[in-house]
Amino acid sequence: MILRNRLILLILSLLLTACGTPGLAQSIAPIAQNTIMSAALVGAPANATPTSTPFMPLPITPTIAPTEIPPTPLVSPTPTIPPLATSTPPAATWQNYAGPSIYSGIGVPAPMGVFSQPDNQINILLLGSDIRPNGTAYRTDVVLLLTLNTDLGTVNVTSFPRDLYVFIPGWAMERINTAQFHGGFDLVSLMFEYNFGVRPDHYAMVNFNGFQQIIDTLGGIDVQVETELTDKRTGYNWYTVYPGTVHMDSETALWYVRARKTTSDFDRTRRQQEVLQAIFMRLISLDAIAKAPEIYDQLDTFVGTDLTLQDIVPLLPLAGKVATSNNINRYTIGPQHVTSWVTFDGAQVLLPNQALVRGVMLEALNIP
Repeated sequence: MILRNRLILLILSLLLTACGTPGLAQSIAPIAQNTIMSAALVGAPANATPTSTPFMPLPITPTIAPTEIPPTPLVSPTPTIPPLATSTPPAATWQNYAGPSIYSGIGVPAPMGVFSQPDNQINILLLGSDIRPNGTAYRTDVVLLLTLNTDLGTVNVTSFPRDLYVFIPGWAMERINTAQFHGGFDLVSLMFEYNFGVRPDHYAMVNFNGFQQIIDTLGGIDVQVETELTDKRTGYNWYTVYPGTVHMDSETALWYVRARKTTSDFDRTRRQQEVLQAIFMRLISLDAIAKAPEIYDQLDTFVGTDLTLQDIVPLLPLAGKVATSNNINRYTIGPQHVTSWVTFDGAQVLLPNQALVRGVMLEALNIP
């Protein structure tokens, strides 16, 4: 009876908004919506408790997740009340992976399936975090996968937009840039395996300060700028870099990879790749192969990684080959591979088209 009455209030609030009385509608809608959400939790398991995170609203238990992603997601400029599911999706949806523990407002896609990769290939995940000094919560807005193949003599770099909405096993559908905070590299690896068919072998993560110290240690970098960029910059108001070779100090390089006022997230991923390539070429110019132990010790204080010097030494001949051939191939999960979508709490995200993303991953991983 209470639920029915509150549903009536919700419908009334919508009618009032349509009739031009939004003030009264706004006073009624929260009462109705809160009661509906409360009613949806009745009958949940005794140990099903809401989980609070720095990035998400108060969640609903996993027993009410929808069963599938709609083929054409609806993009709405304003938040909507999520549908109330009546059953739990079958465990086969996520196969041998842990299912969702909180409600995401959208169904969980099936896993990509693990790819069989060529021999003598290693995958290293590069993450750039926005954690501040004395901070705890953070996101990894830079997500790059390095695929190194010593037989082919190639380095492939694949970029993933920070707003890509993927399934984080045991957690929920969420942005890709939240996985590291929720469960460290182990969870990120599992998330990559589920959504992209590859489990990275190693990782390296750096924050803003560490990134600048790396550039300072290298004495600056020469970036091959592909497209003119004009954007806001602290201390300069507007700042512009033009196509061609641009020498950047640490502050300029950080601005270049983070600028977002006038460009899209997809453009940011291209600029991140340009800077990564510039760092690599600068390392080679400093004879990084011969000075590997010394350079490793210098950079180890700025970078969080599970790579040891013993892991890196076997890859040094590849670095020499790539420096000569410049055989660096760049891939991106771009606008043609995703669909814009608005979550139930009003966040703008990108839903990957699994078939199209699969094609990118097969090429980036050197799989025929």
